[in-house]
Amino acid sequence: MADIDARPASEYARKAPDERPLRGYATVMAVFSTAAAAVAGVAKLTGKHLPERPSAFDLALLAVSTHKVSRLITKDTITSPLRAPVTQFESAAGSAELNESPRGHGVQHALGELLTCPFCTAVWVASGLGAGLVFAPRLTRFGMGVASAIAGADFLHLAYSAAKKAAG
Repeated sequence: MADIDARPASEYARKAPDERPLRGYATVMAVFSTAAAAVAGVAKLTGKHLPERPSAFDLALLAVSTHKVSRLITKDTITSPLRAPVTQFESAAGSAELNESPRGHGVQHALGELLTCPFCTAVWVASGLGAGLVFAPRLTRFGMGVASAIAGADFLHLAYSAAKKAAG
């Protein structure tokens, strides 16, 4: 086994503006990598293949649905019980969203960062939906369509509210 010098990591953590849970991040990345490898292995064993190139429609649907699902996971008031073990409530953020911050140390803090960051969670969501397009494309496209419709409805609700305020 390679002897890895831990000094750069401790130096990095010491110079960071707040404590950086590098081991927690490494654990979260290892889980993601293991899941991706498992999906690839199952695909190979079952003879599933990636498309030569995704269609523009699938990419657009994937982008919009990833946006919506990652916001639902990281910001929605209804999903806050899922985040509660690794986050703490900060404030309401309007439009049924919350501001929360990670709590704890190590893996708990790293998971808290993942589950409060829509950008970070989007990587996991898009990867899961991408795997769904390989294994169950019809069901996955249907689910992505529903999530995209909800995202469209959200924008229409916000536009309607803004129009009402402007009118009066």
